[in-house]
Amino acid sequence: MVGPSTTKAERDTARSRMKVGFVGLVAASGGLVAFQSGATPVQALVAAVAGAVVGGALLWFVLGILDDIQPGVRPP
Repeated sequence: MVGPSTTKAERDTARSRMKVGFVGLVAASGGLVAFQSGATPVQALVAAVAGAVVGGALLWFVLGILDDIQPGVRPP
């Protein structure tokens, strides 16, 4: 039988990077939309920070749903 081609440490690193990337994408989206709609740079920065908070909450929500679908498989 063939095992996984990556180690547990590599999978954990990839999961962490994906989580950070997801939150970063939501944060950047909030900041860019605010800036394009005429916000000052400070207001766009505030929107990006708010987007990071929303992205973190969204990530927590999605991981909770995944835990309901497949209990015990939730990544750390």
